[in-house]
Amino acid sequence: METIEEHSFSDMGVMLGRSMRHIFRSMDTIITVTITPIALLLLFVYVFGGAIQTGTDNYVNYLLPGILLIAIASGTAYTALRLFMDVQGGIFERFHSMPIARSSMLWGHVLTSLVSNAISIVVIILVALVIGFRSPAGVLSWLAVAGILALFTLALTWIAVIPGLIAKSVDGASAFAYPLIFLPFISSAFVPTESMPSAVRAFAENQPVTSIVDAIRALLSGQPVGNDIWVALAWCSGILIVAYLFAMRAYKRKAA
Repeated sequence: METIEEHSFSDMGVMLGRSMRHIFRSMDTIITVTITPIALLLLFVYVFGGAIQTGTDNYVNYLLPGILLIAIASGTAYTALRLFMDVQGGIFERFHSMPIARSSMLWGHVLTSLVSNAISIVVIILVALVIGFRSPAGVLSWLAVAGILALFTLALTWIAVIPGLIAKSVDGASAFAYPLIFLPFISSAFVPTESMPSAVRAFAENQPVTSIVDAIRALLSGQPVGNDIWVALAWCSGILIVAYLFAMRAYKRKAA
């Protein structure tokens, strides 16, 4: 007899397949998510890079981690939008009338975000390689980077679920992403924090993006990571847990 867990995983697989089919039928989502970060990558490397002092000869290597976080923040906005459209279109209620695991619809969107953002990240890294990105990192370091990016994606995706469920308009569903996209600009993603005014520097050094960027940058450059990786994991895990709890509360209210 099929267990509840097996039934839930099966339902999540079906919902994941449904969401991924929508994306592959309309590839403009992934294209749109990758175009802006790639444009920023090219802009900073070829226009601003010569004027920015980072203490490294390869600005692409310095810049790439922050660009990847911007891409993820942009990608999760589409998760909120797709979920909002399901809720507004009555699909939400239709699924709840069917004999499926109640949370499988949410997990379908969350897992789709994980897969689609992974595709975007691979495309951006390929472009970075073309314009000069090089990394001496070994397999374990790359796996650590993948793990941090996946955890960051999950954290932002569960934040996206909340407006996707409770927003009253399309603009309201995706508006949460704007401050998240802007956050890397006030961090060590583009310039060292030492060059910032004291008040801005204090904020930049104590917000999650800086520790995440610094950890990824150290891993990709083969340098000692230090405490940055633990701070990054703590930020991602904390945000993920809090966002998940609030998202499930909003989901239960919507399903009631």
